[in-house]
Amino acid sequence: MIFDTHAHYDDRKFDADRKEVLSAMPANGVSLIIDPGCDGGSSRAACALAQEFPFVYAAVGWHPEEWQSWNGESMALLRSLCAQPKVVAVGEIGLDYYWDSEHRALQREMFERQLSLAIERDLPVIVHDREAHGDCLETVMNYPEARGVFHCFSGSAEMAKELVRRGWYLGFDGPVTYKSNKKAAEVLAVTPLERILVETDSPYMAPEPCRGKRNDSSLLVYVLEKIAALKGVSAEEMARITHENGCRLFGIEA
Repeated sequence: MIFDTHAHYDDRKFDADRKEVLSAMPANGVSLIIDPGCDGGSSRAACALAQEFPFVYAAVGWHPEEWQSWNGESMALLRSLCAQPKVVAVGEIGLDYYWDSEHRALQREMFERQLSLAIERDLPVIVHDREAHGDCLETVMNYPEARGVFHCFSGSAEMAKELVRRGWYLGFDGPVTYKSNKKAAEVLAVTPLERILVETDSPYMAPEPCRGKRNDSSLLVYVLEKIAALKGVSAEEMARITHENGCRLFGIEA
C-alpha cells in the first residue's frame, strides 16, 4: 500500500514503455500515484493518465520554470481542468531561483494566482521550492487558507517546523537516501509522522542504490526504508502512515 504523491509519468522519458511501467505498479505494491502537471500540455496529459489508470490521480498547474508559456489563457485552462473528477490538487507550482532568478516577479505572480485558484476550488497545492525558501514561505503565509505539500522539501528544520505548525505537509524523495544529505535527517527529526508524504519525482532523483537511473514508483521502497529508520518505525508502518496522510490531504478514498 504505497502512495507516490508526486510522479511525472507524462514525461517523455516514459514514452517507450509508459503503459507497461504503470500497469506493473499494483504488483509492485504501489496503490496510488499523483501525476502533477507543469504546464498546459503536461496538465492535460496527467488528466488523461488519470482517466486511463484507476490508481492514478492528477494535479494541474504551471511550474515556475515554464514561465515562457504562461499567457492570458493559462488560468482559464487550469480552471477548466480543475473541474475534472480525478484532479485532486493544483500543482506543480511555486518558485525556482536555481534555474531562473531573472523573472522572480512573474514567478511570484504565477504562484499567487494559482494559490488563489486552489483556494477557490478548495484543492490542496503541490509547491515547488528551489533556492527560494524565504519567498515561498512568505507567499504561502500571505494565503492562510492555502493548504498542501512542499514537494521534495529542501528547506531548514526551522522552516519545516513553521510549515507543519501551519498545517502543511512535507514531501520526501530519493535525495533523503543520499549520504551527503545531512539536512534531511534534521528536518525529519522535527516533522511529525502525520505530516510526511513520500514521492519519487519520477523519472528524476532515483534513490540509492539506483541513483543515476530512471526513477519510478517501485523504487519508493528505498525512501520509505530510510525515513522509517530515521523515525524509528518499520518500513511497512511508514508506508501505511504516508498512504493515510496522502489520502487525507488529497481527499482520496483509501
